[in-house]
Amino acid sequence: MDIAKNTICIWYDNDAEGAARFYTETFPDSSIIALNHAPSDYPSGKEGDVLTVQFTVLGVACLGLNGGPAFKHSEAFSFQIATEDQEETDRYWNAIVNHGGQESECGWCKDKWGISWQITPRILTEAYTGSDRAVAKRVFEAMMTMKKIDIAVVKAAIAG
Repeated sequence: MDIAKNTICIWYDNDAEGAARFYTETFPDSSIIALNHAPSDYPSGKEGDVLTVQFTVLGVACLGLNGGPAFKHSEAFSFQIATEDQEETDRYWNAIVNHGGQESECGWCKDKWGISWQITPRILTEAYTGSDRAVAKRVFEAMMTMKKIDIAVVKAAIAG
């Protein structure tokens, strides 16, 4: 088994496998690599339970840990997914929100496990980080009014 040099470890109450399966069904270049079972009882489970799930999300190595209810997720950690167009933005946003997740602001949403996702069209990031500060301000202010990012509104803000 090849273990990545740097892996994002995500603590789940008890459904790391369900989360990994959802992520790998939702995002391309994603897969479950291994389910690892506990060799003995541990504070949140029993011998033989799925303890960790090795998986990738868009090629990024992740490890889901079934650690129990001790720790909760926050927006301090999020996956940021750069999208190319409205169709891709809608597809990922809707998959997360419509699968037990919830909308937030400015392109952020949470999945049903409490993991935060930023579904961010490239045109948005390029506009608000670009050298034209007047465009950046208009685009940023437009973004602040949105939940899911509307690329048509972003393009209108760019045009002025």
